Amino acid sequence: MIARRRPMALAATVLLAVAACQVQEAREEKPPAPGRPAPSATPAAPAGFTLVATGDVLPHTSIIERARFDAGGRGYDFRPMLDGVRPIVSRADLALCHMETVYGANGDYTGYPAFKSPPEIAEGLAATGYDGCSTASNHSLDDGPGGVRRTLDALDGAGVRHAGTARTPQEATAPTLLRAGRATVAHLAYTYGTNGYPLPAGQPWAVNIIDPARILTDARTARRAGADVVVVSLHWGTEWQDAPDEQQLTLARTLTASNTAGRPDVDLLLGTHAHIPQAYEKVNGTWVVYGMGDQIAGDMFNHQGQRDPRGNQSTIARFTFAPPDHPGTRWNVTKAEFIPQMFDIDAGRVLDLNQALAQGADVRGVRDRIRDVVLSRGAATDGLTMAE
Repeated sequence: MIARRRPMALAATVLLAVAACQVQEAREEKPPAPGRPAPSATPAAPAGFTLVATGDVLPHTSIIERARFDAGGRGYDFRPMLDGVRPIVSRADLALCHMETVYGANGDYTGYPAFKSPPEIAEGLAATGYDGCSTASNHSLDDGPGGVRRTLDALDGAGVRHAGTARTPQEATAPTLLRAGRATVAHLAYTYGTNGYPLPAGQPWAVNIIDPARILTDARTARRAGADVVVVSLHWGTEWQDAPDEQQLTLARTLTASNTAGRPDVDLLLGTHAHIPQAYEKVNGTWVVYGMGDQIAGDMFNHQGQRDPRGNQSTIARFTFAPPDHPGTRWNVTKAEFIPQMFDIDAGRVLDLNQALAQGADVRGVRDRIRDVVLSRGAATDGLTMAE
């Protein structure tokens, strides 16, 4: 992908004012929303939970500059960029992001092609309500093992869990377990490659590389460690292609077809990397999001060197899970939704397009294009809806 500063501002922008075991438990359960009663001291019947997931956080130089501006020149503040989606993210029982880049240190921050991002991003993600992030991507080794370590240290410091990269072999083999309501959710993450950077000498476990057998082994390990639901994040696909490619389709079929004792090994697949929204589809009874798109990125230029506004469009995936009728069987998705969003370059903000439309913004064409792509493989017939 190529990103450059745009020579002209967009004719119109929208700035929403929204009110405001790695094996280890991710975080305590989120506190009840205002007006909602706290859980009783007596354990109740298992309750369901909502999970939201969003696409690539890919801070180009212009994004880093914007975060510095939002911090008044004193450090970097990424919270305002994400404030427009904070209500959706923070209200979920479990919220997952994709942190595509690694973090630099002491002001050594760079954008494309080798990214080193300010570690303050971790604080911004935590403030928005994210519980965990996938970190396996083609940029995971842009700054070697030091970049991996700094990134995970910063996420730990902010209370945001992570999956896909590791500082030690022990960390690499321990599934990331998170709480979602009364459920335990395992988050696993893998990437197709690392842009030609070799895995660090003596550290082949530093970044998880896509391998179907390895993914299924890890999923079964997570299940034995107590996971009620196994979520797999995959950095895959063909950049700038609306349709999933053959690797995505084949891998999705393989992973969703696998089961142990009649129970699927994987309960949800979340895709990133293509830079643009891709379809959702139910495969072998399991939801697959082929690509959520870039949640935060600078101006994006496609392989023809043309600025492509799709590179700043994405979706929020939201799934509601219900507990099984019988212990040891599958938690089922009872509601599948997506929310179209975009990053407004000029305003430096992520926009919930439904909210933008409600406030009079001229974004209906963008929203409808995202909707058409998301539903292009027939997901509506399996119950996927665009949330209002």
